[in-house]
Amino acid sequence: MDYLVKGLPLDKNFRAYAVCCKEVVEEARKLQKLSPVASAALGRALAGVALLSADLKIGRILLQIKGDGPLGEILAEGDYQGFLRGTVQNPQVYLDPVNNKLPVGLAVGKNGFLAVVKDLGLKEPYHGSVELISGEIAEDLAYYLTFSEQIPSAVSLGVLVDRDGSILAAGGFLIQKLPEATEAEIEELENRLRNFPPVTSLLSSEKTPEEILQMIFPKIDFLERKPLAWRCTCSEKRVEETLVALGKAELKAFLKEGKPVSVTCEFCKKTYTISLEKIEQIMEEVFSDV
Repeated sequence: MDYLVKGLPLDKNFRAYAVCCKEVVEEARKLQKLSPVASAALGRALAGVALLSADLKIGRILLQIKGDGPLGEILAEGDYQGFLRGTVQNPQVYLDPVNNKLPVGLAVGKNGFLAVVKDLGLKEPYHGSVELISGEIAEDLAYYLTFSEQIPSAVSLGVLVDRDGSILAAGGFLIQKLPEATEAEIEELENRLRNFPPVTSLLSSEKTPEEILQMIFPKIDFLERKPLAWRCTCSEKRVEETLVALGKAELKAFLKEGKPVSVTCEFCKKTYTISLEKIEQIMEEVFSDV
């Protein structure tokens, strides 16, 4: 089962989170027919947004990554309930492994940005962004948290893809400095993480998120365990709202063409077909006085 844990080390001034999300990433792979490197990149983004949304009480967080690599734009979204979804602009990009590893950094590229949008039910969503520094996603996310949100952070993300393309392991961890942390504590943590095993090797050897955090902080109090699952929020109503946003002239053009409008969700690939009668109804209800 996919889930996230939140922990508070008992003798160190940090907060810690860890996640396993193999099933979510596998669902994304199957729905979008992802190549191995696309699976690895989107899987890291999904694990990252799950960690970002760990403390949400309401709302959702969108993680957007766009470099100059062949994958194009990557979107990952997580909400306060633990539901995740994501997509890759070019899902079938294939790159040969480099040193037996999928070259996520090459596939994402640099010369781009990582952005975070937090919709917390307020009038305006919070938006922050940084330039990409590596395209590896974990390093970029740590850079964002440290410099955009002013929370010094360490992030590790990983996805292990089998020979047939299926997902063997996916997840990661996030450690954030509390204001009380001393320089000695920070140095000790940096030394420990410098030689820490790759998160994919730990997950594939059946280490749980709790056990991974206990390898870093032997004395830790686990505060919460939150289930995670893939869920798309698309609906016919949302498609109709999108049509309204296109405006009266565009809807008239659809009617003139004389064909129903088909829209496919970029996340779950479900197709919605809006009939001409429904478009006429929208015209009457929304644009009758325009």
